[in-house]
Amino acid sequence: MDFTPTEAQTDLARLTGEICAKLVTADRLRELDTAGRYDEQLWKSLAETGVLAAALPEALGGSDFGMLEQTAILRELGRVVAAVPYLWSIVVGAGALAKFGDADQQQLAARAGAGEIVLTAALAEELRATTAAPGIVAEPAGAAWTLTGTATTVAYADRAERILVPAITSHGVGVFVVDPDHASVTRTAQQVVDLSPEFVVELAGTPAALLGTVESGADILTWLREHAWLGLSALQLGTLERALELTAEHTRTREQFGKPIGSFQSVAQRLSDAYIDIGGLRLTVTQAAWRLSENLPAAESIHIAKFWAADAGHKVAHTVVHVHGGLGIDRDHIVHNYFTAAKHHEFALGAATPHLLALGAELASKE
Repeated sequence: MDFTPTEAQTDLARLTGEICAKLVTADRLRELDTAGRYDEQLWKSLAETGVLAAALPEALGGSDFGMLEQTAILRELGRVVAAVPYLWSIVVGAGALAKFGDADQQQLAARAGAGEIVLTAALAEELRATTAAPGIVAEPAGAAWTLTGTATTVAYADRAERILVPAITSHGVGVFVVDPDHASVTRTAQQVVDLSPEFVVELAGTPAALLGTVESGADILTWLREHAWLGLSALQLGTLERALELTAEHTRTREQFGKPIGSFQSVAQRLSDAYIDIGGLRLTVTQAAWRLSENLPAAESIHIAKFWAADAGHKVAHTVVHVHGGLGIDRDHIVHNYFTAAKHHEFALGAATPHLLALGAELASKE
């Protein structure tokens, strides 16, 4: 693989970083530290500068970039624990509609890229006990479909124009496009560790449009999950990188016994371990994104990246809090935001163990 960043990666990362540096200050993070956190000003700026649309096809207003460029943007957003739905609305939602959708669905992707609407996906739905298939059931209703079931932790469902929902049909898994404002849809806010807006979404005979075909449903669902897993890993990478930078700065300025605490061997060892863990996550995210961008099989690499995001996320987040001492558990200190963001990304769509098991199954299938 080639580790050299593309010119577009570098430019988009720099642009996103500049926007975030201007708008996402420590005071702004404190202001947003409430349930349902959402930074409308940042979202509008990302739309106006073309960051949102960059990876969409040219026909839909984008520049036809890929996952390498999207992970570069996600990494910058993770560095400021940005309260925006770039992963769910653009990478997952708009990306899937642009790739698999009909003309009307592709226009939804274009509107999302312009920042006019928000899209999301229900990928953490309650699973059936004996299969890995979604627990939501789809029934044909003439030329259309209706969905019944419950999905959990659906990000930004309160402001989404459409939700992508995997469901079981009589012929296998399909992916459907649902209008959450329909009377048959109930959205109930959940409290998650980083206070991001996530909801239980209950569907009771909800009309839905099929994305692609039922025959291609399993492949579309795999595409959605892989991009979501990798996107979460890229967000985690940025979050942990910045958290370690903040911690390193703290150890240079905080003194005990007349010396900076960074000079103490035990502190230096913990920061060294965190540095190595973040390096491993950076490598695995880059490899997975490169394989996706080259249209190579990427499932194994993506599971490895999400494993590192979970495992390193746990270790680094706790190192950051411990080294900061009492400041680390002060909700008014910025480190608190990085700890809760890292814990969210650690468990979202599966913690370390499920991805380790999935990786084992992936490797066993090749033997």
